[in-house]
Amino acid sequence: MEFIDHGIEEYARLHSEPENDLLKELVRETHAMVLQPRMLSGHLQGRFLSFISKVYQPALILEIGTYTGYSALCLAEGLQRDGRLITIDVNEELESFTRSFFDRSSFKNQIDYRIADAAVEIPSISGPIDLVFIDADKRNYALYFDLVIDKMRSGGLILVDNVLWSGKIIDESAKDKSTQALRDFNTKVATDSRVEPLLMPIRDGLFLLRVI
Repeated sequence: MEFIDHGIEEYARLHSEPENDLLKELVRETHAMVLQPRMLSGHLQGRFLSFISKVYQPALILEIGTYTGYSALCLAEGLQRDGRLITIDVNEELESFTRSFFDRSSFKNQIDYRIADAAVEIPSISGPIDLVFIDADKRNYALYFDLVIDKMRSGGLILVDNVLWSGKIIDESAKDKSTQALRDFNTKVATDSRVEPLLMPIRDGLFLLRVI
């Protein structure tokens, strides 16, 4: 996931808004208690998600892939006063851990945390959705995009994580199913006339798709 010189990234972090105490604790506890802590969005990406959310001031955010809740807490910072964030994940083992941090946040009553199959759950969600963050199983990215695109408000934003896949996306020798699924997804959304695409080399690659 490391594309930028560590010193440059650290300089950028030091000159960006700091994490709050709850997020710092969540990072520590995730690294201590949970497998694959690199799946956390991390400080800079988290501040980016917060920044975008504050600019958009969404009434409804949908997150596909909760993990331990770091990105959800960052996105929730920009919610309207009566706004809502729905976050969906299939991992029941992390539910208690993740929910404990949601319950301690100031967004406790605005976060709707669902343990479910996103492909089954998304059709039941009524729009319009203002902001979507997709960070789940890579082979289903195209499916999730298709399920949410018609629920988006005009001008809404779909953010998609890990689209550079640790650089494997441009490695011709990488032919595993997840890498190929991401290549297909990137091509699909980059040529979809319903969105304005911008692929940013932030952390592991972040696609910004503005709905027309």
